[in-house]
Amino acid sequence: MDRQKQRMTLTAAALLVPLMAACGSEKTDSGSGSVGAGEPVTGVRWRVDSVTADGRTHRAPAGAHVAIEDGRAEGSLGCNSFSAEAEVEGDRIRLGRAMATEMACVNQPTAFEETLARALSGQDLKARAHSDRLTLTTGRGDTVRLTKAENAPLAGTRWTITSPDTQGRAHLTFDARKGTVAGSLGCNKVNAEATVGDGRITLGPPATTRMMCEDSLMAGEKKLLRLFDGKPAYAVDHETLTLTSEDGTRVRAVADR
Repeated sequence: MDRQKQRMTLTAAALLVPLMAACGSEKTDSGSGSVGAGEPVTGVRWRVDSVTADGRTHRAPAGAHVAIEDGRAEGSLGCNSFSAEAEVEGDRIRLGRAMATEMACVNQPTAFEETLARALSGQDLKARAHSDRLTLTTGRGDTVRLTKAENAPLAGTRWTITSPDTQGRAHLTFDARKGTVAGSLGCNKVNAEATVGDGRITLGPPATTRMMCEDSLMAGEKKLLRLFDGKPAYAVDHETLTLTSEDGTRVRAVADR
C-alpha cells in the first residue's frame, strides 16, 4: 500500500471513533418522527447540502445523505456509509452508537466526512424542518443543512452503468419525447427505440457501431445487449437505476449529474 492510500485509509478509519462514541450503548426508539410544526423527518431520504462548523461552511459532495426510519439513521458521509440507532422526539434528534465503513476513497473530500461525523456524533441535535428543507443544529452552534432528495427522472438523465466490465464508459440516456434510448455500451455507441410503461421499458433492436475493444469491455457490451429487443423491468431509487431483463440479467446505473 503506498503512503497516500495508507494515509487515506487511516483518516477514514478515524471516523469510527467519534461516531462510535455517540450516546453510549443505550437503546433508543424512533420517537414521534416529526419536528417543529409536525413536519415529517422519518421515512425521508435527506441529501446533505452543507455543514457549517467553527465558522466555516463546507459544501457536501454528491452522495452524502441521511435517512431515519424504524429507529435507525443510515446514510453516507460522502464516501463511507454509516448506521446508528436514532430517536426523534419533538424538535430533537439523538443518535445512538454508530458504525461506519473504512473505505479509502480516492478524489473524495475526507475533510468533509470528518466534519460531518463530528456534527452528528454524540450530539443532541435541534431540528427545524420546513417543506423540503431540514436544518440540524448542535449545542455549540454547528449546523447541517439538508434537502429532501427526489428520485432522478428516468428520461433526460444520463445513466452511467456501474458494471466493472464497462470501466465506467457505458451510459444510457432515455428520450421520452422521441421514444428512444442512446448512449455507449462501453466501446460501441448504441441507439434504439424505447417505450416506457407499467414498470417496464420496451426496447427495440439496437443499432450499434462496430468497433473492437479489449475483451473485458466486449464482455460488458454482450451483457448490456441482452437488455435490448425485450421488455426489461426498471426501478429508480433516488439516483440508482436498476434494469432487469426478461432472462434475469440485472444491470445497475447511477445518475450522472
